[in-house]
Amino acid sequence: MAELESRNTHKVYEKDKIGEVQIADDVVAIIAGLAATEVEGVDSMAGNITNELVAKLGMKNLSKGVKVELTEEHVSVELSLNIKYGYSIPSVSEKVQEKVQAAIENMTGLTVMDVNIRIAGVALEENK
Repeated sequence: MAELESRNTHKVYEKDKIGEVQIADDVVAIIAGLAATEVEGVDSMAGNITNELVAKLGMKNLSKGVKVELTEEHVSVELSLNIKYGYSIPSVSEKVQEKVQAAIENMTGLTVMDVNIRIAGVALEENK
């Protein structure tokens, strides 16, 4: 329980007789990362060198390339993406913003203030 208390959490529901619901920042980041990678044209999430090394060592980090800031009722999200070659960056980015906003709002009840995207790279299709 001590580990759970040390994480950044946001209370989304409280009722006197039943209890409360808290959501960790990491959960919101994972929701955002999964929603972003479902958009056609997104190759992968981009992370810093530490995240890249962790991923190569086999420890999957679903929130790689995602930064989340939670306030009382609002969420700000920053995503770093690798885009597939040949796709329109503005078009894909807009779809990612819409999908991430919808996913977070539907799953958590929080209001998304902004979804900022940084294109970190372009991925070329590998010949199979």
